[in-house]
Amino acid sequence: MTRRLALCADDFGGTLPHSEAIAALAQRGRLVAISCLTNGPHWRAAAPLLGPLGARVERGLHFNLTEGAPLSPELAKEWPRLPTLPRLIARAHLRALPVAALQAEFDAQIDAFAAATGAAPAFVDGHQHVHHLPGIRTVVLDALARYPAQVAVRNTGHLLGPGFDFKRMLIEQTGGRALLRLLRERGIAHNPTLTGVYDFAQTDYRALMRRWLREVPDEGALLFCHPGSPRGDALADPIAAARAREAAYLDSDEFEADLRRADVTLAPVWRLGW
Repeated sequence: MTRRLALCADDFGGTLPHSEAIAALAQRGRLVAISCLTNGPHWRAAAPLLGPLGARVERGLHFNLTEGAPLSPELAKEWPRLPTLPRLIARAHLRALPVAALQAEFDAQIDAFAAATGAAPAFVDGHQHVHHLPGIRTVVLDALARYPAQVAVRNTGHLLGPGFDFKRMLIEQTGGRALLRLLRERGIAHNPTLTGVYDFAQTDYRALMRRWLREVPDEGALLFCHPGSPRGDALADPIAAARAREAAYLDSDEFEADLRRADVTLAPVWRLGW
């Protein structure tokens, strides 16, 4: 039986060159979803690239609380610059977050998405998985409950390997498993499983992908990736080289051959009750 893989490119809108690379892959049918950073200076320039993709590629919000500056004045008063991920994780688990300001920030980022695209996002996830952290996950799910149409949420509570056990465990245990419980309790659509975790230092992205494809379960999986342009600034972006490697492979004939060999097709996998 052919298995389904939802391949989602994160960080669209971070820079224009990376956004152009992601849009080009989507045009070629190499992606089924794109997750968008809307609080950065390049979002408005990048957003028009989504229009020609039509309905075949889902657009989502990549809620960002760890890079750049807040979009809302409420959070900007608390944090003129967004904190690093370790600092945010610590504050979340100490219950020391400015919850009201975070609510305003989520609203501002999702409103920026709608203003630029003309629609609500099909799904929401978090840059560096911040959407699953204590306090933040409630902000996100409570906000989405006010939307008339269902918005899916990326499940980070069941990560597939192979490899990178510690990083996968860290994602699950900093909030992924708790988020999954809430998604099930509230009947919110989500991916059954998640894959794509690695350390960005591995230079053979094809070898990683072939292993991930072998492990896709019958119920399907969502694989998050970070393709980008080789024109990326390596000084400003520590994973610039990895972005270029990912894009080159996903644009290649080898990727299509690997999908066929693994009997995997690219398709959405949002489901209820998993």
